[in-house]
Amino acid sequence: MSRAWGANGVPALSSGARPDEVRRHNRAALLRRLHVAGPCTRATLAAELGLNRSTIKAVVDGLAESGVVTEAVPVQRSGAGRPSLMVIPDPEAAAVLAVDIRVEQVAMALVGIGGQILGRHSWNLHRATRTPGEVITHIAESAQLLVEEVAVPARGVGVSVPGVVRRADGWVHEAPNLGWRDVALGERLGAVLKLPVQVANDAELGALAEHVRGNARELTDIVYISAERGVGGGVISGGAPLRGTRGYVGELGHIPVRPDGRPCYCGSRGCWETEVGEAALCRALGLPESSARGVIVAELRSLAANPMPGPLDEYVEWLIAGLVGVVNMMAPEMVVLGDLFTALPGPVVDHVRRQVHERSLVSRAIGGTRIEISPLGRDAKLVGAAELAFEPVLGAV
Repeated sequence: MSRAWGANGVPALSSGARPDEVRRHNRAALLRRLHVAGPCTRATLAAELGLNRSTIKAVVDGLAESGVVTEAVPVQRSGAGRPSLMVIPDPEAAAVLAVDIRVEQVAMALVGIGGQILGRHSWNLHRATRTPGEVITHIAESAQLLVEEVAVPARGVGVSVPGVVRRADGWVHEAPNLGWRDVALGERLGAVLKLPVQVANDAELGALAEHVRGNARELTDIVYISAERGVGGGVISGGAPLRGTRGYVGELGHIPVRPDGRPCYCGSRGCWETEVGEAALCRALGLPESSARGVIVAELRSLAANPMPGPLDEYVEWLIAGLVGVVNMMAPEMVVLGDLFTALPGPVVDHVRRQVHERSLVSRAIGGTRIEISPLGRDAKLVGAAELAFEPVLGAV
């Protein structure tokens, strides 16, 4: 596999490691392989992890004794002779809580090994229920109900927030569309849930989800860009998240693109998100800026057969301008468009692809940066939150 295991939470071994450290490392690496890429044979595990068969046997036997994996004859057999057994992880052997805090809704899922969603809850947010205290209380109550319903305990929690998050401790410096500022979210949630909690920016987790389970699974340099109320970005560079100083990175929506544009809450003018965020899309469609997401998506679908140019001309030009800047700056193999961008009509996306390639020096130099719609849809950040929570958990199973 092309992905470096160390970039996904399995620590590299240092020289002089003790035998128990080696065993823990091998166990975590094997379990992560099964978690990310699914069931496979012992021979495949040995080849991909670079371990000998006796080591693989010892690790698989240990995981089987613990009830973490089982072995079974594959459903589809090929060739004659005795078939190789498939090593299959049990989703319920270790589960995590994934929480995606959005501007108008909170989504929660209990996710098992392999990324299987065992159960989920969601609820709408209104002005009175959007305060940090109300959200934390509702998360705690819903988490207890969800764990009781599924009858599988959670070992960790990952949380996605649409704001500037300090990754070290889950401190939310600012989440303007929620009206939050300086919220110790990681600490407060950890205290009520009695579990390790990790918090990250929503677009960063969208990028992680695409890297592990989306269109970019075999790539090492990608940018994920999402649009809801605002616009955010997450970056995977060299197979690992690019986080910047103290984890504050990804505010691509605040790259100035239009000097004479609308004022932005950040204090600047003509930021990218003022030109391609939800409000800008509503204006382009002739809808009230407060239109519900379903109304926006329905209007976009009605344009699906329209060729370019069309009613979204100016909006698309600003989308292209920002993407060209991102590609020239980051040189990714792929840019993944998430959230509201996933509802853009096919002809629009095709036009964007062509224009980014033609206008970006870097895209032409590397043979064309791929521009793709996220296959994970609105679940991208929930999937990313689960992967964030699994990083330390898989090493302790």
